[in-house]
Amino acid sequence: MLINCVLYQQGRKVRDITAEEIGSWVGRGDSFVWVALKDATDRELAAMQAQFHLHELAVEDAQHGHQRPKIEEYGDSLFAVLHVLEPREGDFSVGEVHVFVDRDFVLSVRNRSEHGFAGVRQRVEHEPELLRSGGSSFVFYALMDAIVDRYFPILEELENELDAIESQIFVEGAARSNIERLYALKGKVMTVRHAVVPLMEAVAKLYGGRVPALCAETKDYFRDVYDHLYRVNAALETIRETVVTAIQVNLSMVTIAQSDIAKKLTGWAAIFAVATTIVGIWGMNFEHMPELKWSYGYPFALGSIGAVCGVLYYRFRRAKWL
Repeated sequence: MLINCVLYQQGRKVRDITAEEIGSWVGRGDSFVWVALKDATDRELAAMQAQFHLHELAVEDAQHGHQRPKIEEYGDSLFAVLHVLEPREGDFSVGEVHVFVDRDFVLSVRNRSEHGFAGVRQRVEHEPELLRSGGSSFVFYALMDAIVDRYFPILEELENELDAIESQIFVEGAARSNIERLYALKGKVMTVRHAVVPLMEAVAKLYGGRVPALCAETKDYFRDVYDHLYRVNAALETIRETVVTAIQVNLSMVTIAQSDIAKKLTGWAAIFAVATTIVGIWGMNFEHMPELKWSYGYPFALGSIGAVCGVLYYRFRRAKWL
């Protein structure tokens, strides 16, 4: 679906144009066209490929989707895959933005994402000097910067969720649910890392070493994007390590709880074992047994059992086994 098709010249918006007019403006050198699509069909992508002469491999990636974040060069053009993360029902939905960039055009294709980029368009149009000097590459930077900035609220949400779980670690009986929540959190962290780490590697090529000619005027801005990605990745790594430690602590708490139960069972088993031993000896029914015919033999036996069991119970209580 076509969202926008806008012509820019000398850093300023000229007007909205139709898709059929694109070909008359591409290649002039003093202007560029920014086309935005949402959940584009194969037919729409084929039309854009014909208008902008897009590389068939890049178009194929955009058609199939589910790509790893990356930035690829095709001659003087760039093709980028960016992941868009949106909170949904306690988890994240992963969308993609495919961006085709050349001197004469920017084509952004948003898939499986409801959050648009109207704010990005407003931002670049309010900075005409940067838009004039950077052209389409400045639009590319602004799109990427907006996507990366959306990672920070997600990062904050992950940190809050981790804090909530950590506050329940030493609550009795909460170990199992804590471990389940920690594993779920670990999965969310990995989802964000899969969006961040490959993009870091790709963005690093846009400001250091052999920078593509298209990004020569905006390489400092791409370095800023890399810094943001580095911060996100460092925070994610800290969260991941904390999650691993919290899981180990919870498993230790389960082991400690099982040990306490084993101690209690062992203590009660020892007490009943003594009583069983005494009763077993006096119940062997031999004729010549001490105190067998003594009138106080039965109370004495019960008293002995009670006294021994009482001593054992006292000792186990002091040892905190019971």
